[in-house]
Amino acid sequence: MHSFARVIIVSLLSLPNCRAQAPSAVPPLPAEVPTAADRYSVLMMGNRAGQQAVWTAPDGQVHMFFQFNDRGRGPQTTSVLKLDAKGIPVVETVSGIDYLKSPVNESYALESGSAHWKSSVEHGEKKLTAPAVYNSINGAPAELAILAQVALDRGGRVALLPEGEANIERVGGLSLESSGQKKNVILYAIGGLDFSPTYVWLDERRTFFAQVDPWLTVVPEGWEATVKQLQAAQDKAADARAAELASKLAHPAPNGIAFVHVNVFNAQSAEIVKDRTVVVAGNRIRSVGPSDQVTPPAGALVIDGTGKTLLPGLWDMHAHVGSNDGLLNLAAGVTTVRDLGNDIDTLLARRKRIEEGKEIGTRIVLAGIVDGPGPYQGPTKVLVSTESEARAAVDNYVRLGYVQIKIYSSVKPELVPAIIDEAHIRGVRVSGHIPAEMTAAQCVELGYDEIQHINFLMLNFMPDVKNTNTPTRLTAVAQRGADLDLNSPQVQSFVKLLKDHHTVIDPTVAIFEEMLTAPPGKLSAGDAVIANRLPPQVRRNLLSVGLTPPPGMEEHYRQSFTRMIEMIGLMYRAGIPIEDGTDSMAGFTLQRELELDVQAGIPANKVLQDATFNAARIMKLDGDLGSIDPAKLADLTLVNGDPTDKISDVRKTAVVVKDGIVYKPQELYSAIGVLP
Repeated sequence: MHSFARVIIVSLLSLPNCRAQAPSAVPPLPAEVPTAADRYSVLMMGNRAGQQAVWTAPDGQVHMFFQFNDRGRGPQTTSVLKLDAKGIPVVETVSGIDYLKSPVNESYALESGSAHWKSSVEHGEKKLTAPAVYNSINGAPAELAILAQVALDRGGRVALLPEGEANIERVGGLSLESSGQKKNVILYAIGGLDFSPTYVWLDERRTFFAQVDPWLTVVPEGWEATVKQLQAAQDKAADARAAELASKLAHPAPNGIAFVHVNVFNAQSAEIVKDRTVVVAGNRIRSVGPSDQVTPPAGALVIDGTGKTLLPGLWDMHAHVGSNDGLLNLAAGVTTVRDLGNDIDTLLARRKRIEEGKEIGTRIVLAGIVDGPGPYQGPTKVLVSTESEARAAVDNYVRLGYVQIKIYSSVKPELVPAIIDEAHIRGVRVSGHIPAEMTAAQCVELGYDEIQHINFLMLNFMPDVKNTNTPTRLTAVAQRGADLDLNSPQVQSFVKLLKDHHTVIDPTVAIFEEMLTAPPGKLSAGDAVIANRLPPQVRRNLLSVGLTPPPGMEEHYRQSFTRMIEMIGLMYRAGIPIEDGTDSMAGFTLQRELELDVQAGIPANKVLQDATFNAARIMKLDGDLGSIDPAKLADLTLVNGDPTDKISDVRKTAVVVKDGIVYKPQELYSAIGVLP
């Protein structure tokens, strides 16, 4: 019953003038799926990518098969559930492989009032005094209907196993028609599975009908044409919830704000200036000066900064903005993100709502993704096969206000020069993955302004690994990265190439800490810091984000991660600009990225400079953002302590101001179930 929105992915709607797109390779249904089973299409950005099948066997047990292909990743699982007379699961098994292709062998049983569960990431038991539903880690989306039915029969609430509680409410309904058939469906919001409600569509019998999302949708075969209608109704409910939160959690300061006796981080010099008063009027900084010389304006909100540090709002340079990200980011002091690939309509609409005060969120800098069609294409319809298509895609992004183009892993090598050329002609940056059959050095020489992900830098020294548009781009580095000699002439020559071409690096190293140091069932060091603060079901998902090392290779995987950290330090010492981006859970992951940069040998004050002024300068927005100076936009983060001395103090956010609006981190966290 997990939410697939938590998988790290990107999605976009098609741009004008791009050709009709070839779908990803869809694996066939197994022969054992009965022809009479209820069959569903799994769609990624409108392209068919997999299936779900649900049927009841002669023995009364419910079977669910679920699979999809996402760039060579994706689950293939079979769930078998036995329900009691009240529809509550009392036995469940889930077998197959998970999204990262690790084996799945999950089981649950309720016997004599005692519940037992076991999987590759957890095991436990609990004596039950009231009905409860086991929330499987690898189950099919259709399991949401069973949970919904149990909760609805019990007044809208039911306990979850291993822990937590689900609540459900009806939020809408539709009458649908497809191929002459009519069906009434109901939209429910289930709380307790994620930071925000999980939406599911049930039919009049309370049977699973659909789960829709701009990235991945599950809908009955033959009803695919209704997805837009379902998504629009669901968006209406989600937008209403977002507007309600914004009205409660955003605190305007009509008479201004004055931070008094605060230590200010001068992001341009990367130094702390002590005992300052910073005055905000409207959405701009009005003045910055010694506290004994600056008087707060009459009626201003006065915030005592004694013992605290005021930072410019932090930047996340690698985001894929989702529905919870605004609250998570602002609570963590992140006020600007660069979105490196998303659903165009969804993203632009979200940015508009944020600007209008109808949703809590950061500033969003737009970067658009381009990929090539094929079995390992990214979940996007901006897929190009010819030079004319490639140039048209770039032009359309620029027309929509995008300031950067991201080249993805299945773009044909011969199209890369045209994309770079068109982007630079139009005055926008170019970055990306390293396409299959290419090396990072080749992309730098062709004109990449920056490279995403530290693994692609390491793959530069594994030229035999050609299929970097497959999961090999992760597993090859995990298995061989530890053996890379950073002092070798090849590495030194590559570092010089990066420096000579002024190439910026976006390492996203925190996600590799999860992948390489936390095999299934374990938490990475970064996740362990926050795990107990998260909602129970979100916390459980952190146990299954890592790769499964081959026998005897666990320590080797860890050493490969260590080599990544060392490479970041090497690049910093060589003068190569380092960005701070996440490509993962908003807010918390940016804080971990900063800690890992310090671990790599970058001084804490320089890390903070990278995450503020240097980020704004890279995106040519330093005239308005990135430092605490008069006339700049009022994006500010107040933290307890001094993160230039101890970088982890960046986690201690006390107050955040974005565009002159005050946000209280504890209120934001509380709204999404995060503990202080």
